[in-house]
Amino acid sequence: MAIMITDDCINCGACEPECPNNAIYEGGVEWAISDGTSISDDYTLEDGSVVDASDKQNPVSDEFYYIVPDKCTECVGFHEEPQCAAVCPVDCCVPDPEREEEEEVLLARKERLHL
Repeated sequence: MAIMITDDCINCGACEPECPNNAIYEGGVEWAISDGTSISDDYTLEDGSVVDASDKQNPVSDEFYYIVPDKCTECVGFHEEPQCAAVCPVDCCVPDPEREEEEEVLLARKERLHL
């Protein structure tokens, strides 16, 4: 499952530099698949829509740091545990119950994001 940031977030930003996929953004900041990945062409998001990797997408949250589910691999293939959760001082980086994913899916996403 992807990790999500709850509204307990204090906007400290400790999580953002820890993400190997550049999946964490400050509230209100637009994101792109190409940010911190090797994707440069079209990319199919989990909802089935196809986007140009460099096209800016609407923020997931305007108030708090957020994690883009299409880029989150729970650090599988990089670290033993999600690094955002490991460094969060208020424990607001938690598994997203709406997005349960098997390790194979997370590894496949990692491979797609980092050719």
